Amino acid sequence: MKKKYNNYLDFTDKAAQRIKDLITIKKNNNLKLRIYINGGGCSGFQYQFIFDEKINKDDIIINKSDISLIVDPISLQYLYGGKIDYLENLEGSKFIISNPNAKNTCGCGSSFSI
Repeated sequence: MKKKYNNYLDFTDKAAQRIKDLITIKKNNNLKLRIYINGGGCSGFQYQFIFDEKINKDDIIINKSDISLIVDPISLQYLYGGKIDYLENLEGSKFIISNPNAKNTCGCGSSFSI
């Protein structure tokens, strides 16, 4: 059984509901939202989101409202203390991360530097 790390990374009810909606659309209740960090973007690191059924041995699971996020330990060190939200406005819709570890972010919020 995996240990739960809900206090390491949080997500809003709005983000949880959107994740739940997307899983329903995909008709696969085994999906979890994987969040990871990649090198690149205009500020150095990029946030990446994919749906995944597989949980790796060292993955961290974060649960809320019957939704699970999975994060690898390396990515979690960059996301620790952050919060994921879902935003819909005239520019479109997207998951956004409020990251207390980021020293700089790009204008669109999809990349950051430490």
